Amino acid sequence: MQTQLKIKLSIFMFLQYFIWGCWYVSMGPYLATTLKFAGDDIGLAYGAFAWGAIISPFIVGLLADRFFASEKLICVLGILGGVMLCVMPQFKVFGSFYPALIVYCTLYVPTLALGNSLSLHHLADAKRDFPQVKMLSAVGWIAGLFTIDTWTGPLSESQFIIAGGASIVFGLFALVLPHTPPKKTGADVSLSEILGLDALALLKKPTFAIFILCMFLICIPLYFYFVNLAIYLGELKWEKILIKTSLAQVSDVIFFLLLPLFLKKLGYKGTIFLGIACWVARYGLLAGSAGSPGFQSALIFAAILLHGACYDFLFIAGQLYVDDEANERIRGAAQGFIAIILWGVGAFVGTGLAGKVQEEHTLAVPKDGLAHDWAAIWQTPAWLAAGVLVLFLIFFRNPSKSKA
Repeated sequence: MQTQLKIKLSIFMFLQYFIWGCWYVSMGPYLATTLKFAGDDIGLAYGAFAWGAIISPFIVGLLADRFFASEKLICVLGILGGVMLCVMPQFKVFGSFYPALIVYCTLYVPTLALGNSLSLHHLADAKRDFPQVKMLSAVGWIAGLFTIDTWTGPLSESQFIIAGGASIVFGLFALVLPHTPPKKTGADVSLSEILGLDALALLKKPTFAIFILCMFLICIPLYFYFVNLAIYLGELKWEKILIKTSLAQVSDVIFFLLLPLFLKKLGYKGTIFLGIACWVARYGLLAGSAGSPGFQSALIFAAILLHGACYDFLFIAGQLYVDDEANERIRGAAQGFIAIILWGVGAFVGTGLAGKVQEEHTLAVPKDGLAHDWAAIWQTPAWLAAGVLVLFLIFFRNPSKSKA
C-alpha cells in the first residue's frame, strides 16, 4: 500500500509543479515582448503569486481544516484553476490580466500546502519518504519548461492553455489520493490560528526574530532572478531559454541530497549563511556577465547552476530550523507564518521592487541590442543580498535545544 501511495504522490507532485513550470518563468518574456507591459507591471504581475500566498491560509484553515476533505478541495481548486488559466490569453491589458492572475494564484497556492500536508499525513515514514516524493516536483518543473520551450516558446499565449489543461488533469487526479477528512470538523478555529499568529511567541527569542527578519529581507533581492532572468536572456537572443534555465532544477535535486550533510557539518547558521552567500555570488555573476561578452555564457550558466544551493541551503534549511524551534503545539502555525513571510509579504515587496528597478534602467536608446542596463539591474540585488548576509552573520546564533 505504501508503494502505491508513494507512486500516486509522486505523480501528484510532478503534475503540480509541471503546471507552475509551464508559465512562471516564461510569463516574463510574454508580458515584456508579446503584451509590451512595462517593467513595473511585470513586477506586479509576479507579485500576484504573493497575494495567493497571503490569501491561501484562509482557504486552507477555513475550508480544508473544517469542512472539506483535502483531496476533494484540491480537485475543485485544480479544475477551477485550469479553467482560469485557459481564459488568461483573453486578457491583453494589465488592468484585466493582473486581477485574473491574482484569482488564479489564489486557487493554485493552497494546493501546495494541502498537497504537502496530505503527503505527510499518509506516509508511514515521512522523514524518509517525503523528500523522495517531493523530488518529483523538480522533475515536473523541468518537464513544464521543456514542454513550453519545445512546443510554443516563451512568447506564446499557449503556455497558459497547456498549463490550464494540465491543471484540470491535476485536479481530477487528486481524487485517486487517499481520503483525508477535515481535522477540525465542528471546532472553532481562531483567526490567529488560521494565519499562524500563534507562532509569534517564537519571536521572543532574539535569534529567531533575526532569522525571520533576514528571511524577509533576502526575499527582496531573491525575486529579481525570477522576474528578470528570462527577459535578460531574451534580449541576449538566447535560444531555448526555458530548457537552459531548467538546469537550475537539476542543481536543486543535487543540492537537496547534499543538504543533510551540510546541516550536519555546518549547522543551521553555517548552512543558511552559505545559502545567502550563494545569492550574492549569483547576482555578482549575472552583473559580471552583462559587461563580459567573452565569458558571458559561462557566467550566466554558473549563476543558473547555483540555484540548488541558493534555494535548498536557505529555504529548506530555514523550514527545518523553524520546525526544530517550534514545539508540537505551534509547529503548524510556525510553518504557516514563515510561508506568509517568504511567499507572501516578502514576495510582494521583492517582485514589485524588481519590476521598478528594471523600469528605471530602461535605456532610451538600445545598446548592443539590449533595452536595459543589465549590469546596474543585477548589481542592485547583489548589494541587497550582501547586506542581509552581514546582518545574519553578526546577529544569528545557532539554536539551543529548548523549544518555545
